Amino acid sequence: MAESSYPQQDVTYRAPIGSVDLKAFDDDGNSYEIRACHDCLAWHAEVVVVDGEVLVREWHAVGCPQFQELIRG
Repeated sequence: MAESSYPQQDVTYRAPIGSVDLKAFDDDGNSYEIRACHDCLAWHAEVVVVDGEVLVREWHAVGCPQFQELIRG
């Protein structure tokens, strides 16, 4: 079995969570598709407006591999 490049982290509902804001639309005005994160139970998303720009705010457990990739991005 292949080993994960991430150490085992708490990704349950009780885990500490963090958020990242992502563009809701590409440069042509097409909306991005939002897909649930299957790596953490705490994942959820919301649409927010920041400085007049529509963004998708994704919340993840801070130990979630996808969250770590997004914030290192």
